[in-house]
Amino acid sequence: MMEERSGAQHQYVGGMLYAMAYSTVRHNRIAFNTSRKLADAGDDGPCRVYISDVRVQIGTVYYYPEVMVACEPPETENPRLRTNPCLVVEVLPASSESIVRREKLLAYRGVSTVETYLIIHQDMRRFERHYRGDDDDWHRADHVRDGYIPVPCPGLKLTLEDIYREL
Repeated sequence: MMEERSGAQHQYVGGMLYAMAYSTVRHNRIAFNTSRKLADAGDDGPCRVYISDVRVQIGTVYYYPEVMVACEPPETENPRLRTNPCLVVEVLPASSESIVRREKLLAYRGVSTVETYLIIHQDMRRFERHYRGDDDDWHRADHVRDGYIPVPCPGLKLTLEDIYREL
């Protein structure tokens, strides 16, 4: 595959390849802190945490979320791809805010296994939780400064302190 040979990651949307921007130290730390807490919560259970080198496929679209969690067996033999995540996390860089908030939000809402989509702000202590309710409708909750969010997959309460630790 071209991607493995190129050394760069690309998102595939609408028949076009889009090169991904490199992240900052802050961006990377937020993603690491989040994935570490999720992985600790998923230990000894069926859920697995994947970081930014594993793609998620939504129809003919491919994204590289910062973090995703899947609790069901893979639906594909491709070791670099998941099609059935239950949680998707994006760290919001200013350069692609509209893509994360609109395009990706709509795409992830269309995946039947996705229960929660977290958008974590890189430059302030804030995140948005988009989640599928018991009524199967999507809801949004904003969290600022303190507090926690319930993350049903893999089953934990994620705090802002967990996310922004050592920043």
